[in-house]
Amino acid sequence: MIIILTASASDRNRRDIIENLEARGFGVHLSEGVEKTVIGVIGAMDEQKAQIAEQFEALPFVERCIPISQPYKLVGRSFRPEGSTVNVRGVVIGGKQAVVMAGPCTVETEAQILESARAVKKAGAHILRGGAYKPSTSPYSFHGHGVDALKMLAAARAETGLPIITEVMDARDLETVCEYADILQIGTRNAQNYTLLRAVGECRTPVMLKRGMSAKLEEWLQAAEYIASGGNYNIMLCERGIRTFETYTRNTFDINAIPALKELTHLPVIADPSHGTGKASLVSAVTRAAVAAGADGVIVEVHPHPEKALKDGAQSLTPAVFDQLMADLRLLAPVVGRSV
Repeated sequence: MIIILTASASDRNRRDIIENLEARGFGVHLSEGVEKTVIGVIGAMDEQKAQIAEQFEALPFVERCIPISQPYKLVGRSFRPEGSTVNVRGVVIGGKQAVVMAGPCTVETEAQILESARAVKKAGAHILRGGAYKPSTSPYSFHGHGVDALKMLAAARAETGLPIITEVMDARDLETVCEYADILQIGTRNAQNYTLLRAVGECRTPVMLKRGMSAKLEEWLQAAEYIASGGNYNIMLCERGIRTFETYTRNTFDINAIPALKELTHLPVIADPSHGTGKASLVSAVTRAAVAAGADGVIVEVHPHPEKALKDGAQSLTPAVFDQLMADLRLLAPVVGRSV
């Protein structure tokens, strides 16, 4: 359940409530918004919620208590009704600006990632993407350069100023990846790797959690709850397409998920049209659709030479096509109250 405080509640009032709840053995999470301060109570049984509400609503600085029926408490919309933002080196995700993350699927060479970073920076991207560790269905595919790739990403950030997002696949690598990454990406294959989710919840590096390829929205949000329950609230959700019976595209991009998540959660929503389609020819159209549907940002694969890419060349845009996409988004974004 959640306890909503009045605007006049003092720091001492907040501390009194938190200490009271913790003494009863409940988990407590504080959300201080612009207009409301909300205290989340974790672990209260249904029969206890009525008693808690009766006791705390008698206090003059408590506006009301609301029982939460969803299995996800901290990432639900009611915990932060005004929505939340994630600040990554000055780039605000979840605000008025639609944020664009772009770069190659994987870091291949220093020259390749620098050329990619320069190109997406020139076109107007805000964040550089690039994989240092790459999951693959085949054990014989390229799996990334690991720490060497992280160092190449850091060099690209130093030159261009672009923050970097890269995937972490194993809790054992988390400390190392956090030394370099500005955003941790949790891929679809790890979307329900609860050991990794708990570990990421204990750090404070922002996280982009991709949807599991067959995950329902509730399952996806419960995965995000694992991270939030560890104390890391800097979470973004990434719709990257789901597995259906269709074979023409790599996945089926679920455009419904974007406005649905806006109803269900306060977390920023990112769209991945590259994995959502698997075809470079479809990426620009689906990117525009995602922004029109309310996505707070997009993550797009861009490679200077897609035909030579070690991974996902078929869905990677050339710098020229990406430049045109950015021009299109600058025209579209104001129509839906955004900028790029």
